[in-house]
Amino acid sequence: MGQTLGYMVTWTTYGMWLQGERRGYVKDGAIRGGNIGLYRDCEKKLKCAAVRLGRREKKLVRGAIVDAAKRFKQKIHTIAVCSNHVHIVCEYVEVPIGVVVGCYKNAARKALREVGFEGRVWTRGYDKRFCFDEASLEERIRYVEWRDS
Repeated sequence: MGQTLGYMVTWTTYGMWLQGERRGYVKDGAIRGGNIGLYRDCEKKLKCAAVRLGRREKKLVRGAIVDAAKRFKQKIHTIAVCSNHVHIVCEYVEVPIGVVVGCYKNAARKALREVGFEGRVWTRGYDKRFCFDEASLEERIRYVEWRDS
């Protein structure tokens, strides 16, 4: 395994991509298939309404994340803020990935609160995919850019 050049992180808005989802879901880094029983159980456990970001909210989230990246001096290669999830491909920095993602999620949540958004915004956790060479980094960048088009 070579040096880590960067990584792609993905997280979802609250309640919009539950375990058991028929289109599949990620758990512990593995892609799982749909399971209607599990999905319905997760749906019952929601504590507040599911979150779908609109155009304005997506722009706020993007700006907050880009600003937060400056604190870590971390280059963001590409970012896609979708209605129900966020993808970021960024360069590797010497800060634990969980700290970085937590900062990004909190910055975005705070930006949304400042314009009156209430309730939970994000699900717990995130998915991470490390890039150890230029080819994998470029592949992840293309994937995210395609999502953002």
